Amino acid sequence: MLMISGAHFLLYSKDPEADQQFLDDVLGTISVPAEPGRRIFALPPGEIATHPGGGEFVQQHAGHDLMGLVLYLVCGDLRSTVEALQARDTHCTEIEETEFGLKTTIILPSGGEIGLYQPSHQTAFDAG
Repeated sequence: MLMISGAHFLLYSKDPEADQQFLDDVLGTISVPAEPGRRIFALPPGEIATHPGGGEFVQQHAGHDLMGLVLYLVCGDLRSTVEALQARDTHCTEIEETEFGLKTTIILPSGGEIGLYQPSHQTAFDAG
């Protein structure tokens, strides 16, 4: 049996303190202290899928090139979630309809962006 107990995402930010404050204040995620000035934030259940890509983004870790990863937060009602984010002075891009559901992009205080979508397909965390 495979003994993976979770996933840890690294969000490379031009302003980590501002984005940590966003995760804490706007998304209200629970966190634990890490090294000085950094926190580790809890995430809801997750899933991972593969998509074809150019393979041009890599991050060095322990002398190895790790493949790129895109983070999408998942919600049940995208329009309501975007309204709630906007009420907290958080900007999102225009909502798009795609073959996998509705999606937008959350613009973080650092200027970085993460995805947000309402899936129209079955999710792996709902399958159990």
